[in-house]
Amino acid sequence: MTEIPDSLRLLYETTLEKRDGQYTISIPKEIVDGSSLTTDDVYRVALLASAKEAQDEAASSERATNDNDSNRNGNDTPPVEEGEVRSVTIDTLGDQGDGIAKVERGFIVIVPGTQPGDIADVKITDVKNSVAFAEPVADPEVRC
Repeated sequence: MTEIPDSLRLLYETTLEKRDGQYTISIPKEIVDGSSLTTDDVYRVALLASAKEAQDEAASSERATNDNDSNRNGNDTPPVEEGEVRSVTIDTLGDQGDGIAKVERGFIVIVPGTQPGDIADVKITDVKNSVAFAEPVADPEVRC
């Protein structure tokens, strides 16, 4: 995982648009106004999968894995329990900016206050059929 540098100027979600045979990414005026961005500078752009795309991919993988596991041993319960403390690695960010980690069978654990690449000890606070919510029990460790 690459560390996000302090020089990061802007992070927001948008769509890729096709115009006149080229693909463009629009930056709304209200985001640029009042920022340190100028039309005189050259910027590097990194494209990341959307949180929804990452969640959909994880959910699809989870369903396939769960189907296989369920067929093998009848186990279709979440692999985490409320109150459990475990170490997770944050893979991506969700739509609300919360960290998303995957544990056994691709099961999703959502952890607020974390960033991709963080390794955090978390306490599971709520478990649903396809997702769990957790809170960090200590400051997450960043490893690159």
